[in-house]
Amino acid sequence: MPPAPAPTTSSDAPSPTAAQQPAAARQPPAAERVYQHVKQGVLDRRYEGGTLLTEGELATDVGVSRTPVREALLKLEVEGLLKLYPKKGALVLPVSAQEIADVVETRMLVEEHAARKALPATPQLIARLEELLEQQREQAAAGDLGAAAVTDRCFHAEIVRSGGNAILSRLYDQLRDRQLRMGVAFLNSHPDRVEKSLVEHEEILQALRDGDADAAVGAVHRHVERISQLARGEVR
Repeated sequence: MPPAPAPTTSSDAPSPTAAQQPAAARQPPAAERVYQHVKQGVLDRRYEGGTLLTEGELATDVGVSRTPVREALLKLEVEGLLKLYPKKGALVLPVSAQEIADVVETRMLVEEHAARKALPATPQLIARLEELLEQQREQAAAGDLGAAAVTDRCFHAEIVRSGGNAILSRLYDQLRDRQLRMGVAFLNSHPDRVEKSLVEHEEILQALRDGDADAAVGAVHRHVERISQLARGEVR
């Protein structure tokens, strides 16, 4: 009888194609990895306003070539987070007083309208806001101010989305990065602000529970106005 064929070893097996590899083994494109790395660094203040980032340093940090770094930096410049200087690098733009004023004004218009439109509040909305409020309390207790700022923003976004106006929700979502960047800066400058924010969120939530539109709008107005006052240095 002819000898049986030798068993195929693992080294003989064909290598899986990229499409066959598990999703966990695949990485996002290089430019996307750089984009997320730099953007997160700006939002959580690892890269403060005024920091000059160089292509070479970022390429080393992320483990890519300079070409995807340039692509990512161009995208971040369009978003208003960086200013590119040829042959020098990218400057992280500080949050300006005008930007703060513009964000506060837009938030006031959108969120006061949303507070009225959220009523009568559904049990699902109330439950979700209660969940976010408790999550923010836990993050504040743990000293995780970055996470607390994200949850703070989610609390308000849930109220806006509850109104069912998709265009208004998209407009509000465009403020997301600016809100997070400002929120982290304010919380680091005024750590006691976290507790005050929790109290103000509870006031908004209670007004929604009570179905009191005027109280809800008033609570939202005071909460957002406090951000403007902090930015102007009028309160601590």
